[in-house]
Amino acid sequence: MKQEPPPSPPLHHRHHRKRRVALVLKKFTKPTAYFILLLLSFFLGYLSAPSSSSKKPTLTSRIPLETIPATLNSAASVPVADHNSFSIQCVDPVNSEKVRQTVLDRVFHGKSPWQNFPPAHVSTLLRQNRIRGWGSTGAVFENLIRRVRPRTIIEVGTFLGASALHMTKLTRQLGLKTQILCIDDFRGWPGFLDKFKDIKMVNGDVLLMYQFMQNVFYANATESVLFMPFSTGSALDKLCEWGVFAELIEVDAGHDFHSAWTDINKAYKILRPGGVIFGHDYFTSADNKGVRRAG
Repeated sequence: MKQEPPPSPPLHHRHHRKRRVALVLKKFTKPTAYFILLLLSFFLGYLSAPSSSSKKPTLTSRIPLETIPATLNSAASVPVADHNSFSIQCVDPVNSEKVRQTVLDRVFHGKSPWQNFPPAHVSTLLRQNRIRGWGSTGAVFENLIRRVRPRTIIEVGTFLGASALHMTKLTRQLGLKTQILCIDDFRGWPGFLDKFKDIKMVNGDVLLMYQFMQNVFYANATESVLFMPFSTGSALDKLCEWGVFAELIEVDAGHDFHSAWTDINKAYKILRPGGVIFGHDYFTSADNKGVRRAG
C-alpha cells in the first residue's frame, strides 16, 4: 500500500526557513566568505599533499627503460642532417686580394680601425705591449704555414693576439702576403679580471679589444691583421655570406662541447679547397674534454 506523503510544514515555518537561507547567502557575499574559501582550499591541499617522508618518484621507477621507444633512447636514430644543417648559405669566395677591403667595408665603413689610435679616453690605460697566450708559438703554426702557404688565415678566438702576431711573423719570414682575420668579442669570461688585473675596465667595458689593438699596433702589423669584434658564430656566418674564405683556419674560442662543435662546423664552411682547419686545447679537461669530443 502506497504511503501518503507527510504533510507540508506550516506556511510560517517555510517563510522562516527562507529568511535563514537568504541571511546565510547574504553573509557569504561578504569578504569573509572569500577568506573561508581560501582556508578551505588550503586545508584540502594540505590533506592531499604527499608526505615529506615519501620517496620522490623517478622516471625510471615509473616508466621502465625497456618500454621507451628506441627513437627516443638512441642518439644514432636522429638523422645526421639535423645536426649538420645550417641555414646560412655561403656565396662564391671573393679573391684573396679583396678579403681585407671586404671586411673593412662591411665592419668598419671602409676605414681602418687603427686610424687615430688609441682614442684619448683609453690611451693612458693601455700597456705598450701586453702579450699573453697559451701555446701561441707552438710548432704547429710554422709547420702548417709552410705547408699551406695561406693567403688568408682566420683565427676563431684571439684574446690578446699572441698567436695571430706569431703567425704574422712567420708569414713575413716566408715572404707571404697573408691577411689574418681575428674573430673575438673581446669580453673575456666571468672572473678573468681576477687573473688579469692589469686589464682595465671603464664603465663595465673591459679593454681587451683596445689592448689587442695596441699589441698589433706595437708589432707594426696593422696592415696584416684585421679583426671582427663579434661572437664567433655571428662573425663566421657573415664571412660565409660575404664570401670571405681562408686556406688556414685556427679554432681556439669556447672550450665547451657545443661552442667548439659550432665553431668547427661553421668554420669548415669557409675553408678553401685544399685548406686546413686546426685547433687548440684539444687535451683540455673543460666540459668533459669538450673540444676533443667536438673534433
